[in-house]
Amino acid sequence: MSFSHALVGSVGWLTMDRPAAMNSLNREMATGLTEQLKAWRNDDNVRAVVLTGNGRAFCAGADLIEAAAPPAEGVRDFLELIVEFFDTLRAFPKPVIAAVNGLALAGGLEIVLACDIVLASETAKLGDAHSNFGVFPGAGGAAILPRKVPVNVARYLLFTGDAMSAAELKTHGLVNEVLAPSELAARAQALADKLAKKSPLVLARMKRVANEAPDKSAADALRHELLELRDHQRSYDVKEGLRAFAEKREPVFKGC
Repeated sequence: MSFSHALVGSVGWLTMDRPAAMNSLNREMATGLTEQLKAWRNDDNVRAVVLTGNGRAFCAGADLIEAAAPPAEGVRDFLELIVEFFDTLRAFPKPVIAAVNGLALAGGLEIVLACDIVLASETAKLGDAHSNFGVFPGAGGAAILPRKVPVNVARYLLFTGDAMSAAELKTHGLVNEVLAPSELAARAQALADKLAKKSPLVLARMKRVANEAPDKSAADALRHELLELRDHQRSYDVKEGLRAFAEKREPVFKGC
């Protein structure tokens, strides 16, 4: 199988598992990851997700051999499968942590861009790489990267096809934490466990507002935030949080 999944406590782990192919996205992996995210989307036992890779790469992008092959009759186009995967990942209502264990290139970088929090190994390198093969990005390389890092840095990565270290990209705001390779998985689990204790309802609403805010004026974004707040005030979770504060105990959120 091209990927594996596991539930550790309330944290779902997705591991891209084509190490010989640098975890490049093929049909099987794109379809499997999409289906698993959809299954976890409404599973109350899953409160956060960690996405990582097996081997020396996080993901080297799309499998160019499969991408170039014409689909058989009655088989979905490769690009459609990739688009569905990225749409599902970006719209996933729960926190997603990218645990970047190694090279994240082209589509691999675009996966990182679609995640909420980025933890990276000291050995990780990230780059767009599409220009190296005359391939145009289709999942955020040109559209989203300039929103995540300074525009001149985005252009450098896009135009040169070069990769930058996790430490360099931390200075530009793309990477949240840089860790020793031996510490990456444990730190990702600990952070996901922390998020899993928060109200899933408030995190989903925060994520929705934060994701949509860059496309709105400040006034419209504030109005959206206020509407979400009004809905949230009627929830169980806000009442539970306030009760727990008054009673000096840890809250137990239900996500409703």
